[in-house]
Amino acid sequence: MDDWLIWLIVAAVLGVAELLTLTLALGLLAVAAVAAAVAGVLGAPVVIQAVVFVIASAAGLGVVRPIARRHISQPPPLRTGTAALVGKQALTLTEVSKRGGLVRLAGEEWTARPYDPDLVIPADAEVDVLAIEGAIALVYPRE
Repeated sequence: MDDWLIWLIVAAVLGVAELLTLTLALGLLAVAAVAAAVAGVLGAPVVIQAVVFVIASAAGLGVVRPIARRHISQPPPLRTGTAALVGKQALTLTEVSKRGGLVRLAGEEWTARPYDPDLVIPADAEVDVLAIEGAIALVYPRE
């Protein structure tokens, strides 16, 4: 069996193993095995093929993998707009019932309804914003 064919089999096995483990390392080793297979197709002796594999593996694991890991582990995007208000604390300015009411939320007055329609929240109560529907804050009293 030709050397380059063995390298391609090794690359395929490493590629499948990468799909199963998602480590980012085995995929880079599979690419290095393909590079060694190319060297074998070009007529390089086995020692040169092994050197190509080692150099490509070191370059992949030493350079590409850290960059890829940094891109994968970026912080979640910032919440903006009304999504940023969910989870905030507010103060009721008027009684809040299923018919409506007002709360002070993030320095602004918002129309509000209780998250539980059967609740009636008195004025000057601290509430949590559980959701925003259009321009209405759905609130629940703090314990």
